[in-house]
Amino acid sequence: VCFSEKIVRLLSLSFLFSEPDDVRLVGGGSRCAGGVEWYDQGEWRTVGTSDWDQRDVAAVVCRQLGCGSTVSVPPGNTTRGFRVSCSGSESSLRECFRSYDFLPGLTVICSESVQLVDGAGLCSGRVEVKSNQSWASVCEADFDRQDAEVVCRELGCGAPAALQGGLYGGGEGQTWDKEFQCKGKESLLLDCDTSDRENNTCLPGNAVGLTCSEPDDVRLVGGGSRCAGGVEWYDQGEWRTVGADDGDQRDVAAVVCRQLGCGSTVSVLPGNTTRGKNIICSGSEPSLRDCYRMYDLLPGLTVICSGNNNRL
Repeated sequence: VCFSEKIVRLLSLSFLFSEPDDVRLVGGGSRCAGGVEWYDQGEWRTVGTSDWDQRDVAAVVCRQLGCGSTVSVPPGNTTRGFRVSCSGSESSLRECFRSYDFLPGLTVICSESVQLVDGAGLCSGRVEVKSNQSWASVCEADFDRQDAEVVCRELGCGAPAALQGGLYGGGEGQTWDKEFQCKGKESLLLDCDTSDRENNTCLPGNAVGLTCSEPDDVRLVGGGSRCAGGVEWYDQGEWRTVGADDGDQRDVAAVVCRQLGCGSTVSVLPGNTTRGKNIICSGSEPSLRDCYRMYDLLPGLTVICSGNNNRL
């Protein structure tokens, strides 16, 4: 069975929300932070999601509200709501899937002032800054490595891995009219000093693109090196085993090796007696956070990667 057919079976119930302004964040102190609610049949209802879907659903919520990229998904929301599952690329929750099992409510903090767009995942894309209620691309000449360190940190990603004009498209619309002068230690990009640009034009194709490394939320243990061992992912303060069925093992292994910067998969070893949540990947995802997680327990996955530790 192909990957797309499996996902269609697992997420078979699609739905439409009622109106464009039918999503909000409550209790977080601003319109870009709080518990996720959607308006349905005359009242606001909690949106729930599985741990593995949280980042993708959060990305869609932040995008729909015009609040930039996801900064964090805090735990501890005790309210439960209908389960929503997204791929992360949708423009609104109306394009996602809903099923009728109840899961813990989702709480989201969005960046509000900076986002990465048109990238392969949550930690890559063209840099855009919010200006006068609209988003503006940043010219490559006005953005350096220290600025990139602040953006990656603000969005909850790892260190900058690639920085280049036109890396994720040239951008459309307005261009940010200041030059950032970050020291690299600031918490937010808009906390950095800025100066007026000497040249008010940004040549086509020079909108800066940024790739941040993925957070270190996946590891291989017990294999003698960081590129071999049982797969574990960090969730809610502890490391948990990753399981996969026989048909998915190679695809999940490919994603793990890629995320860790460990080259390609050499082998997937049998005999791991620890069981973990079932993970389903197509094999092309940049990280396990972009895959699907189910609630059945399967034998833990043990992987040996080629050991190429070179990152972008």
